[in-house]
Amino acid sequence: MSNDRIIETLEETGKPKVSPVLKLVLELGPLVVFFFANSRGEWLAGHFPALAELGGPIFIATGMFMAATATALAVSWVLTRTLPMMPLVSGIVVFVFGALTLYLQNDTFIKMKPTIVNTLFGVILLGGLAFGKPLLGYVFNAAFKLTEEGWQKLTLRWGLFFLVLAVLNEVVWRHFSTDFWVAFKVWGTMPITILFTLAQMPLIMKYSVEQPEEGKAP
Repeated sequence: MSNDRIIETLEETGKPKVSPVLKLVLELGPLVVFFFANSRGEWLAGHFPALAELGGPIFIATGMFMAATATALAVSWVLTRTLPMMPLVSGIVVFVFGALTLYLQNDTFIKMKPTIVNTLFGVILLGGLAFGKPLLGYVFNAAFKLTEEGWQKLTLRWGLFFLVLAVLNEVVWRHFSTDFWVAFKVWGTMPITILFTLAQMPLIMKYSVEQPEEGKAP
């Protein structure tokens, strides 16, 4: 084995790994906090007067959502010394729109956050395809290897899916109650995303590229 390969192997094995369960907790934790704080907003305000200063349940939920998001990002950084691009971008939008929500006491901003984030991701992915760049390959290349055609098809599907989520969020928050929107954000959007992800497995399997066996001397 060459020296370059030895160094590469050491770098790969030296990278901290996060268990799938912990990763799921870090991703879902802030949403669960958001749902709990909104549904128990009055109780929280009664037991924690400082939270009452934020406003009604949706504003308490927004403040706690921001805190939970910051905590999740901090834990991810401590464990891996990296911040995944999608959670980072989503977190930045949470902080900006959450701050506007609290400062202006207008929950429209936090309700539009999923629309902004999903539209941004969708436009970036589809825009990359327009220039011949399946950007999803740069994000998930470490997880699995696909042919160029596979990355293009997967990127197209995810780009369109993000736009569908953006439209769906707009429909729900504009035509239903705040409590329904919060519940849908947690218990609707996430299952839909999981089902969509699982539905992509046949495509991934079809266009997967066999990995070269490691450990063999060049």
